Amino acid sequence: MRTARFLFAGLVLSTVTTTVSAQEKNGSSFGIKGGLNYSTITKGDFDEGPDPRTSFHIGFVGEIPLINNVLAIQPEVLYSRQGFEINQNILGTNYETQYKLDYINMPVLAKIYLGKAFSIEAGPQFGLKIGEKYESDNSVTETNDVNNLDTAIAAGLSFNFNSGLFLTGRYTQSLNEVVKDSGSKNQVFQAGLGFKF
Repeated sequence: MRTARFLFAGLVLSTVTTTVSAQEKNGSSFGIKGGLNYSTITKGDFDEGPDPRTSFHIGFVGEIPLINNVLAIQPEVLYSRQGFEINQNILGTNYETQYKLDYINMPVLAKIYLGKAFSIEAGPQFGLKIGEKYESDNSVTETNDVNNLDTAIAAGLSFNFNSGLFLTGRYTQSLNEVVKDSGSKNQVFQAGLGFKF
């Protein structure tokens, strides 16, 4: 696991360095973004369907043009707070458990412009779990029930202003199971804004 984290950190650093270098050479842009997460998991083997958790994401975004004003590559490095809630009724008493999962996510998206303002993005996302715990009845427990790596597909759209400001919405679906031996997968809706320099 430690080796995987070092490799992932190296990949993240390489991506950020490449993006900044490309910005200087070919007019690419580099910026920041953040916003809300509305996350849950597919039911899998859970007896009760999981409920969503609302949290946030924040990080860096780049844009490397491939075809002027039409196609670009958009790499990102994001800290993303995700998870889900489970509500159970045991002997007439309701119990709520909130699973809190923290990731460093790195989407690498193809970005297609539909005119000057609108764009659509889609591509793979690679995530590394950096935190995991659950809260129930005012108690917090560190766990290791969630897989360390999360591979997903992301797709969304953006509205881009001439000033560099942009609004974005995105849906991400995991390809591998999240909670070990459960068959469940991450599902995340994101809404946010950012600014490119």
